[in-house]
Amino acid sequence: MKKLILNPISMFFIGLLLGIGSRLLDIYTENFGNIFSQMAIWILFGVLISIYSSSKTKAMLNILPFCIGMLITYYFVAFISKGVYSTVFIIGWTVFAFLSPITNYAVTFCRIVSVIAAASSFEELIIHICSKDYCSNIKTIFYKYKM
Repeated sequence: MKKLILNPISMFFIGLLLGIGSRLLDIYTENFGNIFSQMAIWILFGVLISIYSSSKTKAMLNILPFCIGMLITYYFVAFISKGVYSTVFIIGWTVFAFLSPITNYAVTFCRIVSVIAAASSFEELIIHICSKDYCSNIKTIFYKYKM
């Protein structure tokens, strides 16, 4: 059963389903929408995939399709539902998705060297900081006060 679930194809489809679910929760609920919009829950899913994969290479191969599937359907549903989303968030989450195999590999060392696993959280911190829409806030201030 574990091999059936933890392979790149099933991880892609699980990511697709969770992307749809996450976007629908954003639309129709407040609390669950907030939970699934935060990076922490996706980091938790990535860590779980990493821990339960049978090798470091399989962990890396499983996490990328999971993240890509989630991104595709989340923003597709956002586009169809005419939801609010920012290109800054799309870029930030895409960078997160493509860096996730690297940080996932580092998480597998958690049993050996906890410093490496702690350093893997640096990526999430950078993505979180960069995902804020600072540029549009600066433009708004600039045009408001005609600087």
